[in-house]
Amino acid sequence: MARKDAPPRWDRKMQQRLARGEAAALGELYDRFASLVHGLAHRVLGDERAADGITREVFIHVWEHPDSYDPGQGPLRTWIASLTHRLAVQRLRATETAALAREGAGTTEELERRVRRASVAARADYIVQSMPVPLRSALERAYFQRRDYRQTATDLGITEDEARRRLRLGLQLLSTAHDTEPPGTPPGHGGAV
Repeated sequence: MARKDAPPRWDRKMQQRLARGEAAALGELYDRFASLVHGLAHRVLGDERAADGITREVFIHVWEHPDSYDPGQGPLRTWIASLTHRLAVQRLRATETAALAREGAGTTEELERRVRRASVAARADYIVQSMPVPLRSALERAYFQRRDYRQTATDLGITEDEARRRLRLGLQLLSTAHDTEPPGTPPGHGGAV
């Protein structure tokens, strides 16, 4: 029986393939995670071109430094999300600091508030994307379709108690978006923004 905290076999094999320099592995990794990387970067930066640049930077980093991923620290998806977040926040700070110096408008406190808001939004997006489908479906009905727990239960063909449980658990997960860890970082495996 495998250890519960052991990374998925795919993650370990992918890292090994990347370390051997298999270009096909990079393509497979890109196909699997490019939308996640781009979405998180866009959420932090609010700019399509900048998100494209961060997406390239993330996959270049993964290609050039595959050993910087430690499978013992968590899933590859989490590591890639954390790397994306770090690079996007660095880019946001650099561009906003340059604009602040150039225009003289605003303060460093405003910049840090903007970085914090972008980080929380990116973390919330990551949490929702990573949620099991039953939780995400319940939350989407409640939030986007303005359904209460009874209507959600009927829509999903589940009991009202199960609908309440899914909504409560989904909201508890979302409430962690205000934590100081980058998106996807398990507790104790990252740093403050």
